[in-house]
Amino acid sequence: MNVIIDLCVVPIGVGLSVSKYVAVCHEIINKAGLESQLHAYGTNIEGDWDKVFDVVKKCHERIHEMGAPRITTTIKAGTRIDREQTMADKVASVKSKL
Repeated sequence: MNVIIDLCVVPIGVGLSVSKYVAVCHEIINKAGLESQLHAYGTNIEGDWDKVFDVVKKCHERIHEMGAPRITTTIKAGTRIDREQTMADKVASVKSKL
């Protein structure tokens, strides 16, 4: 089953800037071959359910390895089985109505 998630991973106890942790997660996402879109407060990721959530786990593991004692993560997830729909499809649908 495919899923599109909105992922926001926030390391706690590492100071104010978290961009290096976001960059590491994007490396993990890219290595997994998943489509993603970075935005100001998170990342959209699409793909097979197990691959997507494996990436979330790997992000947590890597950020802890980098010294973050705590991580808080917010995930919104959506699936549909009536037809295939990508992140690009969803954005294009809204843009066509603007």
